[in-house]
Amino acid sequence: MSGKLDIATEFIFRPDPGKERKNDLQKRAVTPKNDPTPPAGPPTPRKQEARRLRDLTPQQWRTGWAAWLGWMFDGLDMHLYTLVAAPFVMQLLQAQATSDRAVTEKSSWIQAAFLVGWALGGGFFGRLGDLLGRSRALSLTILTYAIFTGLSSFVQNWWQLLIFRFLTALGIGGEWAVGSALLTETWPKAWRPWIAAVLQTGVNIGVFIACGTVFLLADANPRYVFLVGILPALMVFWIRRYVPEPEEWHQAKSGAHHQEPSVLELFRGPVRRITLLTIVVCATSLSAWWAFMFWNQQHLRNLLVDAGFAVAPRERMVSAAFFLTIGVSIFGNFFAGALARFLGYRRAVALMCLGFFLAMTGTYCTHRDHWSLLYWIPWVGFFSGVFGLFTMYLPPLFPTLLRTTGAGFCYNIGRVAAAGGTVFFGLFSQVGNFREALFYAGFLFIPAMLVALLLPEPPDLSPDNS
Repeated sequence: MSGKLDIATEFIFRPDPGKERKNDLQKRAVTPKNDPTPPAGPPTPRKQEARRLRDLTPQQWRTGWAAWLGWMFDGLDMHLYTLVAAPFVMQLLQAQATSDRAVTEKSSWIQAAFLVGWALGGGFFGRLGDLLGRSRALSLTILTYAIFTGLSSFVQNWWQLLIFRFLTALGIGGEWAVGSALLTETWPKAWRPWIAAVLQTGVNIGVFIACGTVFLLADANPRYVFLVGILPALMVFWIRRYVPEPEEWHQAKSGAHHQEPSVLELFRGPVRRITLLTIVVCATSLSAWWAFMFWNQQHLRNLLVDAGFAVAPRERMVSAAFFLTIGVSIFGNFFAGALARFLGYRRAVALMCLGFFLAMTGTYCTHRDHWSLLYWIPWVGFFSGVFGLFTMYLPPLFPTLLRTTGAGFCYNIGRVAAAGGTVFFGLFSQVGNFREALFYAGFLFIPAMLVALLLPEPPDLSPDNS
C-alpha cells in the first residue's frame, strides 16, 4: 500500500514538465571557454499577445482545456446533490414524503456543510495554488471532488452524506480559484470578458450532464447518480503530463526568493480594501443565488406534488426546469461578457446584480403554479452570468503570489453566508412553501450592486483596450 501511495505522491508533486524542459535546455547551453560571459545580444522584443485563436500556442490551448474541463466537472459534481436532495435524504431518513420536516432540515444542513466546505476549499487549495503551482493544485482539487462524490453513493445515513459533501466541496471550491488564475496568467488579457463567459459555460454544461443523469435515472435509486461524479478523476493524469505551470507564476516565485506573502497580506495595505469589498459582493450575491439553486428545486417539487404528479414524472419535470434555467444562463454569460467589454467589469457586475434583483423578486412576488414558474425562472438563470465575470475579474485584482489565495478566499468565503441562509430557509420557512423566503433573498442583490461600483478595474486591463 505504501508503494502505491509513493507512486501517487510522486505523480502529483513531480517537477513541472515545462520547467524541467526549460532547466534542461539551460544546462546544455555552452559558452566559449575563454569568455565565461556570453556576448550581449539585442534586447528581446516584447511578445505580442494573440489576436486570433490560431495565434494561440499549444500550451495556451492545453491550459484552456484543463481549466474548462475542470469547471465542467465542477458543475457536474456540484449539482448532482441539489437535484436529488429531497428524495435521497427522504430515503436515508426512511421518511414518507419529501415535504417531511426532517427531510427539509437534514437536507438543508447537508447543503450548508457543502457550502462551508466550498469556502474552506477555496482558501486552502487557493493557497496551495500560490505555493505549489496552478497545475499541481488543479490536479489535487479534481481528485478530491471526484473521489468524494463517488463515495456519496455508498452512504447509509444522512450525516455520512453531510461529511462526504463537505469533503467534495473542498475540491470544488479550490478548483474555482486555481482554474481561473491559470487562464488569467496564460491567455490574452484583452480576451478576459469572453474567456469568463466560455469558462462559466463549462459549469453550465456540467450541470446539463447532471440534469441528464438525474433525468435518465428518474426511476432508479437516487444514490446511483453520484457514481457519475467519479469520471473527472481520469483527467488528472492528462493535466500532470501536459499542462505546465504558467511562466508568470515561475517568474513571481523566483523573484520572491522563497519569501512568499502570507495570507495576512490580504488584510494589509491597499489589498485590504479590495479584499473587504470583494467579500461583501460575493457573500450577498452568492447567498441569494444558492437560495435559488437549492430551494427553488424543493419549491417546484412541492408544487408538482400538490398538482398530483407521480414520482418519476415529477423528478423529470424538476430536472427539465433546472436544465432550462442553466441553458438560458449560457446566454447570460456572454451578455455579461459584452457588458464588461464595453462598460468595464464593475459596472457590468452592478448591472447584472440589478437584473438579478428584478428577476428574483418578479418570480416570487406572488403565488405561481408550476407552469407559470417555468416562464419566470429562466430570467434568474440569465442574470447568473454575473458569476462568470468573477472568474477573470477577481484574480488580477491581487498580486501574483496572492492571486489564487485572494480570489479563492474572497469569492468562496461568501458561501459561508450562503450556508447560513440555506439553513435559515430550511429551518424557518413554512413547510411546502419557500416562495416568500426566495422573494426576500432577491433583495441581497441590492448591496451587491452598490458595493460592486466601489471596486476598481483590474490594474493591467481597462475597458478601452479590451
